[in-house]
Amino acid sequence: MNPIAKAVRDYLALRRGLGFKLVRHETGLQEFVSFLARKRSSRITVDLALEWATQYAHQKPYEWAARLSIVRGFARHWSATDPSTEVPPLGLLPFRPPRAQPYFYSHQEIQALLKAAKTRPSIDPLRPWTYHCLFGLLAVTGLRLGEALNLQTGDMDGSEGILTIRGAKFGKSRLVPLHASTRKVLLEYAKRRDCRFGKRPESPFLVNKNGNRLDKGEVHRAFYTLSRQIGLRAVDASRGPRLHDFRHRFAVQTLLRWYRTGEDPQRRLPILSTYLGHAHVTDTYWYLTGTPELLGAAGKRLEKRWEGLNAGRS
Repeated sequence: MNPIAKAVRDYLALRRGLGFKLVRHETGLQEFVSFLARKRSSRITVDLALEWATQYAHQKPYEWAARLSIVRGFARHWSATDPSTEVPPLGLLPFRPPRAQPYFYSHQEIQALLKAAKTRPSIDPLRPWTYHCLFGLLAVTGLRLGEALNLQTGDMDGSEGILTIRGAKFGKSRLVPLHASTRKVLLEYAKRRDCRFGKRPESPFLVNKNGNRLDKGEVHRAFYTLSRQIGLRAVDASRGPRLHDFRHRFAVQTLLRWYRTGEDPQRRLPILSTYLGHAHVTDTYWYLTGTPELLGAAGKRLEKRWEGLNAGRS
């Protein structure tokens, strides 16, 4: 086997052992190894890495930067074995992917969505309850969609009202406490599901008509249909509010609640970060930007602080 190809395999195994999934990295690095073979090169150079990263003219600059970043990480690892390896420096393609502007759902919009999900006609009598449960769970917990779909029956402690989230980003698990009302809805859904499919700890918590795990694509299509039905999204619109925006709303609402009760959001941010399953507190900051209500609350807190300082000086 080509030494670099073997090194790529070992590198991916090492990082996956640390909890990283690296789906795009595996595809990209395998493609890069083939590229080096076509170039008849046995070593990684900055020029070759750049040529590979930018070879597709139809891609955007941030996609080139992402491809180069994949090579950079591996090159840094491989350079310890092959000192002739050139590691592409940071900032060589300084572009970042544009992030979609999050939509901040109102309470009324969420209620309308949940009602539409629960009352939408279906040949599967459990389907309306499934989507009512799923969308409600995303709204009140801030879970990632994948985390909710991966829940198993045994992951919910009904007596304590706690969800165990397994296999999230970086392979970490965490506990998510539930409000009593959320716990009640989930238990009612579980009872309906178990009457139809039986109860096994390893079976999916949220199921399709066959008792299997819900498909992400199917979930998104159901969400788009309901969004158009209640006016959240125009009939012919290709873009609009997303399921992931529930996560943003949860984070913002949590911070607003802290502001309003006089707690210090900066000191409590690590709690929110852990709850959301972020690896670093800095990952949480993005969810808390660009919301007028949140900026207003922060401004009022700053004004009070200045008033206190000025009063102390007078």
